Amino acid sequence: MRLLVTGGLGFIGSNLIRHLLAAYPTYEIINLDAETYAGHRENLADVVDGNPRYKLVVGRVEDQTVVDEIVSGKKFGTIDGIINLAAESHVDRSIEDSSVFVKSNVLGTQVLLEAAFKYGRKKDAQAPFKPEDFTIKYLQVGTDEVYGSLGPTGLFTEETPLAPNSPYSSSKAGADMLCRAYYHTYGMPVVITRCSNNYGPYQHPEKLIPLFITNLLNGLKVPVYGDGLNVRDWLHVEDHAQAIDLAFHKGVAGEVYNVGGNNERTNMQITKIILADLGKGEESINYVADRLGHDRRYAIDSTKIQRELGWKPKHTFETGIVDTINWYKQNTEWVKTVTKPHADKQLVGSK
Repeated sequence: MRLLVTGGLGFIGSNLIRHLLAAYPTYEIINLDAETYAGHRENLADVVDGNPRYKLVVGRVEDQTVVDEIVSGKKFGTIDGIINLAAESHVDRSIEDSSVFVKSNVLGTQVLLEAAFKYGRKKDAQAPFKPEDFTIKYLQVGTDEVYGSLGPTGLFTEETPLAPNSPYSSSKAGADMLCRAYYHTYGMPVVITRCSNNYGPYQHPEKLIPLFITNLLNGLKVPVYGDGLNVRDWLHVEDHAQAIDLAFHKGVAGEVYNVGGNNERTNMQITKIILADLGKGEESINYVADRLGHDRRYAIDSTKIQRELGWKPKHTFETGIVDTINWYKQNTEWVKTVTKPHADKQLVGSK
């Protein structure tokens, strides 16, 4: 099987490619990545250097010429599936400039879907099309942020109405709606996953957990938004990679699968865990003005993917966060490499 994975030099994408190459010894992976500030070849250097089953194409998903060359099979041969992780994902950056988010997240998704529709139909297929009329399966990796903000109780389910509150989450909701439309209108075998906050190795140090770890390792304070009581559900990236694997191979066309870690923590709880592990006190906290439109709470109900696809997270947060902190301690050179070009500007975030 030959898969196109977009955004595979990023945090989740690189962990997914590492997982796929190990789990499926006969698979070939084509990685289409724009190599932005958050995508680095160093994220995969340990598993892909000299690997004949891996190909990197530097380009943007909204570039129709680049996408068509790959999906048509002209460049590497027949494509069997597309897993789209290419996305601008930092809320603060979307507040500063939403245009790149619309281009990458919405237009990029449309270009990929259209290519899959154009080149993935069987020659004898006739409208109205059905999922079995296609040879290319498409999986869209989404986010729980499309559901908006929860109150103090309750969980996001796949039936929760979409109510995005930031330019970032709005662009991801738009992408999801395009995927829904290509399934309902054209019968394409499209599956959507929506995950909670990821953490783990190779996450760019602009996100909350790696930012706080690296700041403290460098003797800096950690910036906490508002009162620090915003709640997120934390999912280890390796568990997320396994969920994407299952959703792609076993997911039902047209369905959405929520993926969460069942690990609700306030930003302040996360902060105190990292402070304690690194031997720092609360004097290392710098309270900053809250993010514009900051969602108060996210929490995912993963019952559907567990019941229907047999997924279950393997990492507990208690061990996962310690492993993550240790990874950043042991990979300071990686941190320097991926942050050096943008060292002049540091953003804070809770995703």
